[in-house]
Amino acid sequence: MIRTVLYLLIAIFVLTLLRYVVGSAMKMISDFLHPDRPSQTDPSSQRAEATGELKRDPVCGTFVAETASVKTTLHGEVIHFCSAACRDKYKRG
Repeated sequence: MIRTVLYLLIAIFVLTLLRYVVGSAMKMISDFLHPDRPSQTDPSSQRAEATGELKRDPVCGTFVAETASVKTTLHGEVIHFCSAACRDKYKRG
C-alpha cells in the first residue's frame, strides 16, 4: 500500500516536471519562430487596457474604467456599463 502511494507521488512529480520542460521548450520554439511578436510573459510588453476614471455600473455594481466601458446616453446623461449585457438589461428594466 505504501509502495503504491509512493509510486503515485513519484509519477505526479515526474509528470509535473515533464509538463514544465515541454512548456518551456514550446515557448522557446514559439519565440524563435515569431521574434517580432511580444512575449506574453514579458511585463514590459503588456499594455494598460483600462485607464482613466472608474465608473460604477448601475446594474451589477462593478467598477469599470471610463475608457473601457460600454456607454449609453439617457436624458443627456452618459451612463457607463461593464458589458453590453448590463446595458441591455438596464434598457429593458
